[in-house]
Amino acid sequence: MEPDKLPAILATLRATQLFSALSHEELTAFAERTVVRRFAAGELLFSEGERCAGLYVVAGGRVRIFKTSSAGREQVLTIEGPGSSIAELPVFDGGPYPASASAAEEAQVLFVSRNDFRACCMEHPEVALKVLQVVGARLRRLVGIIEELSFTTLRHRLIAWLLREAEAHGRFTPEGTTFELGMTHQELAAHIGTVRELVSRNLARLQAQGSIRVQGREVTILDRKGLEADLASTV
Repeated sequence: MEPDKLPAILATLRATQLFSALSHEELTAFAERTVVRRFAAGELLFSEGERCAGLYVVAGGRVRIFKTSSAGREQVLTIEGPGSSIAELPVFDGGPYPASASAAEEAQVLFVSRNDFRACCMEHPEVALKVLQVVGARLRRLVGIIEELSFTTLRHRLIAWLLREAEAHGRFTPEGTTFELGMTHQELAAHIGTVRELVSRNLARLQAQGSIRVQGREVTILDRKGLEADLASTV
């Protein structure tokens, strides 16, 4: 590893939940075994079914985790940003990567080999406990995805996604809560388990009924109470 990269690697590791309990000396020893990798938008970090080589930590940009059906349709499981770790589970169980990962935009990641990460966990049990917390949170998120795909309509999933985005990233305006649609309709379709045409059609319907306004990549929630009532009626 190049010495001039060490401060940036240390800062990223320190901000990552898995390594937050380590001392500066311990982080430094770990950082010296860490490799920096860069990926262009759309480039694969790894594919589902590949042998797990190690753990990734997002340092910059965003990484998309997804499954692909035999027919080629994608289901996005999550999009991870800076400070997030990826592929903790196969590092431990020795199995292949259970999903694929690609750069949602130009991304920089830290790579730690499986052997080095396992050695770190053996030396520092608190890191292994952090892994359990992260994997547990991922499991809860996946259960939520399964429930939405199995028991709700497309309209329900789209409204739920819009409300979550507004809550997480929206800004208040006199007309309602506005946020940036940070993905294409195709990418949104992969998130909620459908196809692009149905996303576009349902967004148009919500706009026609006065619930939202879409201007370019900007979405405004005009009738939050109406959307929440719609959501409750479809559960």
